Amino acid sequence: MDRREFVRRGCAACAGVTLLAPLLQGCAATRYATGTLHRDGLLLDASEFLAPDGTLRPYVVVRHEALHFPICVFRFSDADYAALWMQCAHLGAELQVSGQALQCPAHGSEYDNRGVVTNGPADQNLRRFPVQVAAHRLFIDLRATS
Repeated sequence: MDRREFVRRGCAACAGVTLLAPLLQGCAATRYATGTLHRDGLLLDASEFLAPDGTLRPYVVVRHEALHFPICVFRFSDADYAALWMQCAHLGAELQVSGQALQCPAHGSEYDNRGVVTNGPADQNLRRFPVQVAAHRLFIDLRATS
């Protein structure tokens, strides 16, 4: 390999790492939790929102074997959370978290962090569960929607 080829490949590698780094950080930011399933809902410890560096995560995705779809819990303050069923209201695909929004990989529907449709083809908001906070624990009431 000559010098010119070496420099070209080196620059391409550096550019690739620079472009790939934010994508890898985005993947690492998602916290998956199981929670404890009770008769009426899920219990989730508020410490699930605490990142290793001491900052608070904006959301946690709760997966449980008894649930067909996960629930994304967005944190707005110590007392304000939104628990959203991650099933697209359009054709039922599982949603993906993208920053402060949820996106459908099937047809492109988008929802904000409160479950409101921001981009179709979906024309209904997401199913949203009430969240009660007590003693650093969140109770996601699966019996009702808010």
